[in-house]
Formats: sequence, C-alpha cells, structure tokens
Amino acid sequence: MECMEVWGGNSPIDRSFAVSGLKLWLRSTAHGMGDSGGDVYYISSCASGRITRLLLADVSGHGPAVAEIATGLRDLMRKNINVISQTGFVREMNREFFSGTDPAVFATALVCTYFSPTRSLQFCNAGHPVALLYRADKGAWESAEQLVPTARGDGLADTPLGVSDQSDYSRFETSLSPGDLVLCVSDAYTEALTPNGQALGSHGLHKIVEEIDVSQPDRILPEVIEQVSKLDQGNLRDDDATALLFQADGSSPTLAANLLAPLRLLRPPRDSTSFS
Repeated sequence: MECMEVWGGNSPIDRSFAVSGLKLWLRSTAHGMGDSGGDVYYISSCASGRITRLLLADVSGHGPAVAEIATGLRDLMRKNINVISQTGFVREMNREFFSGTDPAVFATALVCTYFSPTRSLQFCNAGHPVALLYRADKGAWESAEQLVPTARGDGLADTPLGVSDQSDYSRFETSLSPGDLVLCVSDAYTEALTPNGQALGSHGLHKIVEEIDVSQPDRILPEVIEQVSKLDQGNLRDDDATALLFQADGSSPTLAANLLAPLRLLRPPRDSTSFS
C-alpha cells in the first residue's frame, strides 16, 4: 500500500499487504460463493505511513444497500486517515448508520489503529466478534477481552452501529512486539457449527488457533479456514466470511515517507476501493 491511500471493498478477496510496522493477510468470501457480500473491509495508511487503520464491518443485508453503506464508511476512512485516535471515527460511523434512510440496516464492526513509532494498537468493538492476539514472547494466544479499556464508553456502550444514536464506544490499547499476531474475523467464524450442532463461538475459535503452527504466518488463515470448514459442510459457505490477520514486524516509515508527508497532505487520499 501507498501512503495516503484507502483500500477495500466487499468482494471476495485473498490478498496480502505490507505497511509500516505490519504485514497483513486478508481472506473474504461472500454468501453462497457470490460476487459480493455484506462484509466490508478497509485498510488505510496516513500521509507519512505511520498510522494504519483497519476496519472490518458486517453489514445487515446484501446488494445495493451494502454498497451505499460501504461508500459512506469509505468517506469516513478518508476523512480520518491522519487521525491517530479512532474513538471519534467510530462515533461518526454510528451516526452514519443511525441517520440512514433504512432503520433496519445496522452493522457490527471492529476497528484497529496501529501507530508504528510507538508500536501501539487501539481497538474499538461495536458488537463484533472479539479479536485474538498472539504474544510471541509467551508463545500463546489470548483474547482481546482480557485487555482493560483505556477509555470506557458511557451509558449504552459498544453496541452494533445504528442501534442507538446514544451509543458510545470503549477504546482498548496494547503494544505489539515483533512477531505478535492479531486475528480479526466476521461472525461466520464464531457462528460456525461444531459436529454436535453448537456454535463454535470465540472460545472455540481460540482453541483452534492454539493448535496452529504460527512459524509461517501466511499459512495461518488457510489453516483456520480449513479447520472451521471441516466441522460442518455449511460453515463459511452459508454466510459472508472474512478473516484478517496481521503481524508486527518492527519496521518504521522511511525517511522519504516522512519528508514527503506534507506534500501528500495537499491532495486527497488515494481511493483504491471497489464495491459491488
């Protein structure tokens, strides 16, 4: 990805990326192996490459309504591309959904913002499946639920987007050391069925990833998909299914990227999004 760019969409994808401080892998498929779905994904990089924002949203419904919502989310990603704090961005997303023309449309969402100079990662979760974190120094996975919020949402907190205009959102922060991994998924993974007909849940997904070799990060998503799919023939086929994995690599923006940042601020962010 380039600095000052927003990339994403809602179509099936199997792609890897490299940004300052992170390597990323994304896999997304649509319901019934269709050409588009309700899972929307975005990645943005700021003018200097120091701020990377990741958004995974599961929008209720399919078709043109999703494309319209995705366009609004893209515009908010572009507006906030150079802002480190993401709480205001999540609140804006909620207002976008709540003020929409269709009151039945809502979305769960997980937003992550990585700031490479300090290797810090922020989470905001709007009713979405929780992320899983792999700590390289411990050699173990943990749930983002274990993180203590640095800012707790007031009143009605952390609801899906569009449920209430009074919703507020907590912010969680952690640091990523080189080799640490973060796995984000849509609910097709946590609602996948086990052989006894029960939902896999976040705990079940956690148990699956604990058994996967992390020495080859590019093989983790294919292995997760294989393990979840074989539990039941409908798993990851009867719903839109998206998984995003990223690994901290300790890299920093180049000197050239920092020097050119003021010039990039003079133009709008590059739009590398597509919807169907």
